[in-house]
Amino acid sequence: MTPSAVRPIRHLRWWIIAMVMVGTAVNYLARSALGSAAPTLTKELDMSTQAYSYVVAAFQLAYTIVQPLAGWILDVLGAKVGLFVFAIGWSLANMAHALATGWPSLAVYRGLLGVFEGAVIPAGMKAVSDWFPDKERSVATGWFNIGTAIGSMIAPPLVVWCILVGSWRLAFIVTGAVGLVWAALWLAFYRRPQEHSRISPEELAYIEAGQAPDAAPAEGPRRPSWITIARTRNFWAIALPRFLADPAWQTFNFWIPLYLVTVRGMDLKQIAAFAWLPFLAADLGSIFGGYLSPALMRFGGVSLLTARKLTILTGSVLMIGPACIAFAPNAYWAIALFCVGGFAHQILSGALITLSADVFPKHQVATATGMAGTAAWTGGLLFSLLVGALATTIGYNPLFVCLAIFDLIGAALVFSLLRKPALA
Repeated sequence: MTPSAVRPIRHLRWWIIAMVMVGTAVNYLARSALGSAAPTLTKELDMSTQAYSYVVAAFQLAYTIVQPLAGWILDVLGAKVGLFVFAIGWSLANMAHALATGWPSLAVYRGLLGVFEGAVIPAGMKAVSDWFPDKERSVATGWFNIGTAIGSMIAPPLVVWCILVGSWRLAFIVTGAVGLVWAALWLAFYRRPQEHSRISPEELAYIEAGQAPDAAPAEGPRRPSWITIARTRNFWAIALPRFLADPAWQTFNFWIPLYLVTVRGMDLKQIAAFAWLPFLAADLGSIFGGYLSPALMRFGGVSLLTARKLTILTGSVLMIGPACIAFAPNAYWAIALFCVGGFAHQILSGALITLSADVFPKHQVATATGMAGTAAWTGGLLFSLLVGALATTIGYNPLFVCLAIFDLIGAALVFSLLRKPALA
């Protein structure tokens, strides 16, 4: 069917990114279900804090290892088929959590979830690189990246409701089933712009005219190379700061409920009422960060990459907020500082993720994003193990200070390493 055979949808690219955002939210709903169920799980399965950190690490280890492969598969198969397969996998793996009888079996199912969930961010960036001109990429990334926070925000009230009306096992079945529904919708409706029957000729021309030559559609298939990407300076300008930044986001996802219960004395209903607020703030940070780069370019007269650098620096400075949680007089002030952290992290994270589409050609975007994701999740994995080992001895507060220091170092690395790429 040719594009002229059906009525075009106005601004179709924004509908596409909305679909990516929903998929990202579904993905993060699945992974965040564990953190929300943790206070109940640790009691019913007789899990120590150390054992819980092993379960978290199983997901992080699998997710870390699989991301370059997931990105490569997406670059070869395309976002449509590739993400559909991964979404089916993560949904079934999440539902399998309901079969756990102790922390070892829970860790196995958690590891399977990590294997399949590693595709969502590379797929999102591949869709952005296909569907958006350069000047709109950070905005598009900001909007789809709010899905990470929406999923994490929905998880506490939904999981607690499932526990109260049924059990923690029901929570994993429900959150997994949502993913199966989204996967079917993705397969039915997603296409590349050149293949989509509902895109107008004007929008297609606008997208292609706004993309730099090294991001133009390839003449025939080109296979991405991990080695070629790893040899570039710009890859490390993205990967090292992501290694330093991701411990904050994974700490917020996996440890906030336990921190609020064990340190701040909250109960399960209070967790459901308040633990989602940092992720609402993170949504706002994603949107703000997405618009900050083009605003800096328009009103500050800076280049695209300089705008990205300044956005990352802004988020890094704001991360000083959660570093001050030790001074919070009560749980509500602590949550407020977590909100500052969620807002700050998503500002810098969105800019870092968008850089893959800024400095790599289309046929390498998902692979480069996946490789940088491996660096990010390596940092998160190591830090989660550190939290599990030290939280009961030195407390959480010094660990929160480390998160701010990491991000400031990461911003310095972006400024020193990132360079404008040569045209392909």
